[in-house]
Amino acid sequence: MEHKSIDELTALVQISAANFPSYSQSGSQPVPAAAAVHKDAPKEPMETVEDTTSVAHLDLVRLVERVHRRYLDLFRLDLGRLGVDDLSPSQVLMLFTIGNDELSVRDLIDRGYYLGSNASYNLKRLVETGYVDRNASERDRRSARIRLSDKGRKLCEDVRKLDESYQRLVARTSQEARELEIAFKTLRRLEQAWTSTLRYGETQPL
Repeated sequence: MEHKSIDELTALVQISAANFPSYSQSGSQPVPAAAAVHKDAPKEPMETVEDTTSVAHLDLVRLVERVHRRYLDLFRLDLGRLGVDDLSPSQVLMLFTIGNDELSVRDLIDRGYYLGSNASYNLKRLVETGYVDRNASERDRRSARIRLSDKGRKLCEDVRKLDESYQRLVARTSQEARELEIAFKTLRRLEQAWTSTLRYGETQPL
């Protein structure tokens, strides 16, 4: 079901008010001229989601998977140009998941939707190569806190600079920039829908 913004709903209310004026003081309801002229005209069938949807949800999911794999291939070449041969593309992306924050390992797993075993292996590698600092929590010595080291922050900056060329490639015009923003919002909506389904055990429309 299509969800309209507040502005769209407000516009619909204003249009309805213009076409259907208020009741008169006598209590009778005036009939709009357009309705009077076409009252006997056959009604057009309502457009359903099935009529307007040309892309299936599964098709989009499969595309996301392929795009992710293709980007990892491209990113691996970019890391080679940067002289980074001690990390995999997935491990570098984990640096961006950590960002400027100081996190617990559990926070990192939740934020990146990682499997525990994979996260532990990749995090160990990032610590060993000096891209991440790992310290015991002051509150709980059994709980480690992680954050980017200077080396890790520099790599993130280098990747961002390299990524600017891809930004120009996929957003060459203002229209393409708007389409890129729409794509981002659509993917975020998918993420929210899937998270809601996992959390509540049923599909909930957004």
